[in-house]
Amino acid sequence: MQLFRILTPLVASALLAMAAPLVQAQNSKGDDTLLEMQQAFRKGDRKRLEQLLPSARGHALEPWAAYWELRVRLAEAQPAEIQSFMQRYAGSYQEDRMRNDWLLLLGQRRNWAQFAEQHPAYRMSDDREVRCYALLIDTLKGSAPATVADDVRSNWYAIRDADDGCTHAASELYSYKKLSALDIWRKARLGVEANRPRVVRNAVEIVSPDALPQLKEVLDAPTKFLLSRATARGNARQELVLLALIKLAGSDPDGAAQQLDNKWGVHLSAEERNWAWGVIGKAAAQKLSSNAAGYFANVTKDTDLNDDLLGWKVRAALRAGQWKAVGKAVDAMGPDARQDSTWVYWKARALLSGRVTDAERAEARQLLEGIASTRGFYEMLAMEELGQRITTPPAPAPLTAEEKAGARANPGLNRALYAILLGLRSEGVREWNYTTNLHQSGGMGDRELLAAADFACQREVWDRCINTSERTKSVVDATQRFPTPFRSAVVERANGIGLDPAYVYGLIRQESRFIMDARSHVGASGLMQVMPATARWTAKKIGLNNFTADQINDRDTNITIGTAYLKLALDDFAGSMPMAAAAYNAGPGRPRSWRNGPVLDAAIWAENVPFAETRDYVKKVLANTTNYAAMLTGQPQSLKGRLGTIGPRDASAPEVNKDLP
Repeated sequence: MQLFRILTPLVASALLAMAAPLVQAQNSKGDDTLLEMQQAFRKGDRKRLEQLLPSARGHALEPWAAYWELRVRLAEAQPAEIQSFMQRYAGSYQEDRMRNDWLLLLGQRRNWAQFAEQHPAYRMSDDREVRCYALLIDTLKGSAPATVADDVRSNWYAIRDADDGCTHAASELYSYKKLSALDIWRKARLGVEANRPRVVRNAVEIVSPDALPQLKEVLDAPTKFLLSRATARGNARQELVLLALIKLAGSDPDGAAQQLDNKWGVHLSAEERNWAWGVIGKAAAQKLSSNAAGYFANVTKDTDLNDDLLGWKVRAALRAGQWKAVGKAVDAMGPDARQDSTWVYWKARALLSGRVTDAERAEARQLLEGIASTRGFYEMLAMEELGQRITTPPAPAPLTAEEKAGARANPGLNRALYAILLGLRSEGVREWNYTTNLHQSGGMGDRELLAAADFACQREVWDRCINTSERTKSVVDATQRFPTPFRSAVVERANGIGLDPAYVYGLIRQESRFIMDARSHVGASGLMQVMPATARWTAKKIGLNNFTADQINDRDTNITIGTAYLKLALDDFAGSMPMAAAAYNAGPGRPRSWRNGPVLDAAIWAENVPFAETRDYVKKVLANTTNYAAMLTGQPQSLKGRLGTIGPRDASAPEVNKDLP
């Protein structure tokens, strides 16, 4: 690993000097300066940044050095200095990033005049707080769009943590009677469910500041609050009861249901009761409780629930085999959610359940045809519902020399690759994504994206290769989306232990995007993201003598240990690819528990995985696997064939490997 750190700056300089007009070879001292400045920025060391900045002048990544130095003292900087920075680096990611930071600061200071002056030049336009400030200014000027309340509300609800921009805009719109009390209370409900007490307090302070003392008891001791109140009077009191029920449901959905059913239901409005039952149903569904569908059945009006609660109502109904409830819940979702391939697919399946009319069959076919493709899990399942198998899409027309040259000459792409290869991965990824997605309105076109992806592929920066190619809309380049680095090592090792190489590739693509030195926030390392303890256990299990923790970063060792563990997990779950993938991501104990209950189509089982990360992971690994199988074999493939069904372990089957970490 130390050798990699030493070589990285030299490799970055050499590779990009050969390929990119913008980037000239830098001396290692200049590269070291950038790396040191990144660390100083992370520590907020203003003095060190100021000392190092002169040494970074003229470096290919000078815009980053200048950004870091100014950003740490932005609150004290003069407008003229900020303007000078943005003029010097005009057109760059760093210019727009600084403008984003400055707009947030201006909004916090309520400097609306300067905000209005700067906002039109803001290209990214992807910051929800900035958007809320801009909408508020339009409201103050009397030029707000008719959708201003909807826009502020949707941006505010989408922000998980406490913020100033959308909270302030919501407060002002509430005072202008453009947002209702219910709009504000719903934000408080979302805050309780997400366990964000500051979000809850900020919302309640807008709509009912005198309720703040009681709110503390609601959040700290919901059961005590519910038991100590004999009746509920007034909207604020009702909403506090609802917040207490939501808080209680997070840890004890059955207890919350008992409180609602036996005491509080009659004191709440119909909308409040429906929301409470929705939250209780979701909490029960996340525990895979058989009570979940029953709790959701108490909801008398599905449109009283938001899309998240409706999604969990669909999951609970799928698990219970209640196809009519599936269709009704999807129908109640908002327009965007109804177009999501997940809910399109399950709506189609609901239409095809039971006694199907010709009209229902025609509607289901139309829905399936609208999403059928090789782009994802449900898109591929839709293809199979239509009687098609998964094949590799035809390759797009080859990139021209001019298209390739355009990507190689792009300043933002060059800086991004240089930063990534130097070791500034976070900065490089952000600049790359800005250049491909946000620098111009609507992002790059398909041919530009293919050329940018090709640029990354040629430099073996596989995550940018894959992610950029995935953005194309009208064409699919499977070789970019599903590359096969280290092919001989992966295929030989997989075949040697009886694993499908496509499954291994599907998992690596999801785990690390083929980044050799990838490291997760929990300490997993390398291509197959193996945890140190798991690596030691597996090494011992397969007889890999003298194994040490640092070896996990070696490519072949990582593949050897990762594939061995995957094979052990697959054997432990009787060859079930979805369950083994879940075990690889969340540990084997959880899927052993999640399999208990009814025997389910594995697609239904996967959709009901309680953890969002693991749910997404399982679906993507299986979709990746099917696409890789089509590429590696050249033969049509079935995703359904890899899913099967999942239910409780057969008591006659061999005992599970309880030591499997």
